[in-house]
Amino acid sequence: MRTEVVKEDIIDLGRLRSTQKKDLGVIILVVTLSIALIVFIAATLVYIGSIDVNMEWYQLVSLGFLIALGPFGFYGTAVSKRKADIEQRLPDFLRDVAEAGRFGMTLPEAIRVASRGKYGKLTPEIRKMAAQIEWGVPATEALQLFVDRVRTPLVEKMIAIIIKANNAGGNVSDVLTMVAKDAREMRMLEDERKLEMVTYMMVIYIAFFVFIATIFIMNSVFLPAMIETNVEGSMINIPIIEQVQVVFIVSVIVHAVGDGIMAGVLQDGRVSNGMRHGFIMLFTGVAALIILGAF
Repeated sequence: MRTEVVKEDIIDLGRLRSTQKKDLGVIILVVTLSIALIVFIAATLVYIGSIDVNMEWYQLVSLGFLIALGPFGFYGTAVSKRKADIEQRLPDFLRDVAEAGRFGMTLPEAIRVASRGKYGKLTPEIRKMAAQIEWGVPATEALQLFVDRVRTPLVEKMIAIIIKANNAGGNVSDVLTMVAKDAREMRMLEDERKLEMVTYMMVIYIAFFVFIATIFIMNSVFLPAMIETNVEGSMINIPIIEQVQVVFIVSVIVHAVGDGIMAGVLQDGRVSNGMRHGFIMLFTGVAALIILGAF
């Protein structure tokens, strides 16, 4: 009796879809942006003199951007890497399913047999799909649930072709072989594109570090010389020099955030990856300014 209840729960496709893993990235993004917004408001109040805290307004702005960029950027990159690993091993799984189908197995049987293999990050998803099929979920529905969990363009395209071929009848093994070949070629093209974009990303990083080096030279050589000249009786105003240092800090923040997002988008077209690079650049820039004593 208990087995029948469990089986009914698993075959309940509506419940299976409703219990799919929630998108943690949205929660992280909303929480971090909310906290960053509070920090930005505090920075504005410090700037206009409404409140007094132990931090300058530009320090609060930097902190706000670090909070906004870091958590979601690293989480999104980790999710993207997991999906890329799944796409990388998907052709191997489809090939094994096709080989099992050539021995006369149906699609559900071939998926259960292929699930015994090792496919890296894809293995837990394949075994979950095989378990659902074993408990009576139709193969096409199990495949669709797999798509809903992974949600990548390549997986959606490949699985849609397999589902249509299975519903149409005929030899699914040939379709699986063709799909596996296409998936492997698409991954190779994507890897080549990323490799080409690495050069442009490195140019952005080099330009940013050159900018940091320029600020280092001006802050350690040029501005101290101006202060020394002022001490000797020139008309140069020291508050203006301090304002120049603030301009340097703001420039670092703007360049780090903007260049970082651009670098990430160029690398793989994902804003989350750009946020990660923006966090890295901003953290590096702030650390450099702290070492200079200008932050």
